Amino acid sequence: MKRAALAVVSVLALTSTLTACSGGEDKRPGTPAPQKAKQITPAQRLAKVIVTKDDLPGYNVSEPEAQYAFAKSSDELTVDKPGCAPLALAMNQLPLGEPQADLVRTAGAGYGKESTYITLASYEPAAEAESLLAGLAKAVPECRGGFTAKAGKNTTAYESVTAEKGTASGAVAFRSTMTFRGVSHTLRTEAVRDGDVLAVYFSVNGFAIADSTRPSDAKMPANVVKAQNSKLAK
Repeated sequence: MKRAALAVVSVLALTSTLTACSGGEDKRPGTPAPQKAKQITPAQRLAKVIVTKDDLPGYNVSEPEAQYAFAKSSDELTVDKPGCAPLALAMNQLPLGEPQADLVRTAGAGYGKESTYITLASYEPAAEAESLLAGLAKAVPECRGGFTAKAGKNTTAYESVTAEKGTASGAVAFRSTMTFRGVSHTLRTEAVRDGDVLAVYFSVNGFAIADSTRPSDAKMPANVVKAQNSKLAK
């Protein structure tokens, strides 16, 4: 066995020497080595596919202001019913699970109208995104009686959660209600998966809530969802 192994090594060495001397490959000094295509990071990829103002005429698309965030990270958020955590995350622009990267934008159609928060998150493997979407769907009926979310000094009591038909095929969609200073408000959420990316849309009329004198019933704008899903599908 030892002699056979040495024979194989000798043949390989001889073959390598003959190939190097044959001139079949240009090894001249100064010949540039082939360059590998540069891989973009998950964060760079999300930045390329997130919607912009050019994709949504009539909308102002911007980064949400950090000072108004309910929680800075998923670790800060707690719920009184653990099974409702996916819903609380989705409604507060926090990614589900542990993504490779995530990105948030807000699309507003003008003063007094609802705003839609778009949260993109990429996962590895793609099956993780599928599993998280299924978990979100499972939480909707389990939390129909409502739940309370907390983060630091912030507290929001969601009084009800109801499944709805989404604007996009295969979406998990639901509406939730809350009361602020005695006034009722309806919020809407929709989540869609495209490969290894989850896109979560949350629509709320922040102007009505801040006004605290008039109720609101935020709708999910189908054109915003379509614009973002189209960019993800390219």
